[in-house]
Amino acid sequence: MRFTPQCRALDWLIDRPIAHRGLHDSSRGILENTRSAFAAAIQHGYAIECDLQITSDGEAVVFHDETLDRLCHAQGLLKTMTSSDLQKVSFKVGRDRMQTLGELLEQVASKVTLVIELKSHWDRDDRLVKRALTVLKNYEGPYALMSFDPRIVEAVAELSPQTVRGITADRVTDSYYQRLPLVRRLEMQSFDHLWQTKPHFVSFNFQELPFGFVQHIRHAGHPVISWTVKSAADASRARRFSDQVTFEGFLA
Repeated sequence: MRFTPQCRALDWLIDRPIAHRGLHDSSRGILENTRSAFAAAIQHGYAIECDLQITSDGEAVVFHDETLDRLCHAQGLLKTMTSSDLQKVSFKVGRDRMQTLGELLEQVASKVTLVIELKSHWDRDDRLVKRALTVLKNYEGPYALMSFDPRIVEAVAELSPQTVRGITADRVTDSYYQRLPLVRRLEMQSFDHLWQTKPHFVSFNFQELPFGFVQHIRHAGHPVISWTVKSAADASRARRFSDQVTFEGFLA
């Protein structure tokens, strides 16, 4: 498996365990997707998984949720706020402030691999794709882009074919997906979008592996990353069906 041309070309992507939203630990004042979490991951030599959202003024910022409520001393939809306003918002844990993608790249400075998830509002808005590609254009470090939304991955393929891209996925059974039309859910579940997205790798929910479509992609020579692993025992299980783990809550 690891000796296929596709996998060999992406050895840098699966070489090290991937710290989910950085190496975060809120009990020590280190919140997910923050400068402190990324610094901790770099210190341990882990690759970094992180999330990007688009602001009202078209900036790509590092944050997972659609709303600020869970993590910040603020409320409301992130996409309705400007990047400058968001950087004034404090987190409930620690002293970090929300980073732009450009600030993240300056911090990481090619030290470790970045696996960047482009968050979707499922509305065919490609501003985040375009902004991310613009900021990353001259970045010399190793990175890959991925998304749950096949339309976003397709946009990456069209706008920047040389950029390593992946599809983030699960079996599409969670109630979250009820917002989507049935035809889109079936497309995602069966990977019928592959002829458009042309992903170099798959990032899949380890709890739902093995899964026939994913194993077929892996057997064809494309790396599979599993998410989100939260113990050494689960990491051992996940590695039976994937080439690398995305982890949190322990040192992989």
